Amino acid sequence: MEQRTLGTSGTSVSHLALGTMTFGGETDRDGAFEQLDRFLEAGGTLVDTADVYTGGTSEEIIGAWLASRPAEVTERVVLATKGRFPTSPEPNGLGLSRRHLTRALDASLRRLGVEAVDLYQVHAWDPWTPLEETLQTLDAFVRAGKVHNVGLSNFTGWQLQKAVDLADALGLARPVTLQPQYSLLVREIEWEIVPAAEENGLGLLPWSPLGGGWLSGKYQRDTVPTGASRLGEDPERGMENYAGRNAQQRTWDVVDAVQSVAQGRGATMAQVALAWLAAQPAVSSVILGARTTEQLLDNLGSADLELTEEELVRLDEASDPQPADYPYGDKAITQRSRKLTGGR
Repeated sequence: MEQRTLGTSGTSVSHLALGTMTFGGETDRDGAFEQLDRFLEAGGTLVDTADVYTGGTSEEIIGAWLASRPAEVTERVVLATKGRFPTSPEPNGLGLSRRHLTRALDASLRRLGVEAVDLYQVHAWDPWTPLEETLQTLDAFVRAGKVHNVGLSNFTGWQLQKAVDLADALGLARPVTLQPQYSLLVREIEWEIVPAAEENGLGLLPWSPLGGGWLSGKYQRDTVPTGASRLGEDPERGMENYAGRNAQQRTWDVVDAVQSVAQGRGATMAQVALAWLAAQPAVSSVILGARTTEQLLDNLGSADLELTEEELVRLDEASDPQPADYPYGDKAITQRSRKLTGGR
């Protein structure tokens, strides 16, 4: 598996990461242990979790796995977790305050059974806590040896830029990664978030790379899914909402393009979608999320798939979100340029 750095840090990670949100829920302990074993066997190193995944059970399972495997195996693991969302009902049981993050990190370290994590990420923006307080807290974690690198998750472009600028101005530990939602179906982050990450040397760790299963080919047009899948159990589920995606012609243009490329390469649709994402600028590692070992192994097959320039362009064109309005749409930019140049 290809090795890349976490942004401009010196930490090397596999270009595919194991996401563990299903551990302790959709994936039981034995299944989680098997996924971790097979991921490491395939050359993977980056394991990503969070304190709120299945109420902390995900971290506990990873901790139990680390404790049960020999050091020559576990020392290859680059461990990442996150804090921000509610971990208790008390008023200070959430957010990016010094109080909450300190307690959240200590609890994560206990569940994981480690003295430090390689990457600690703030799970989302907190409009109530001064950003200086958050960054000073993260810097203290690094200085204390509890965290090796710090990162952001679900930040917008301006929030990312403010965090980097403040860290630089105050001489604090600089974020090295950003974990955003990113896939062939969700490319709007390319308008501002990706350029901001590239400009500041942050590596991207995309989550939901298969668009909640849409890019694996499991859903059919105008057929509400049923059975053992996220949308089969809840067709109105959040960002993966079946009715909303089904109604968009772009969804099916993307699915058709992925299917066509997959058939031409003798690969699965999931492998093609993952290979496209891994080839995008600034991506350090693509986070895989699988219920079963079989799904994980299929996803890991993307490591050996290198798309041609023609295939990448075909997928780019089919998935282009094509913004219609200023300031992102080409038409709006062209019109403004003509106005500034006197209509030339």
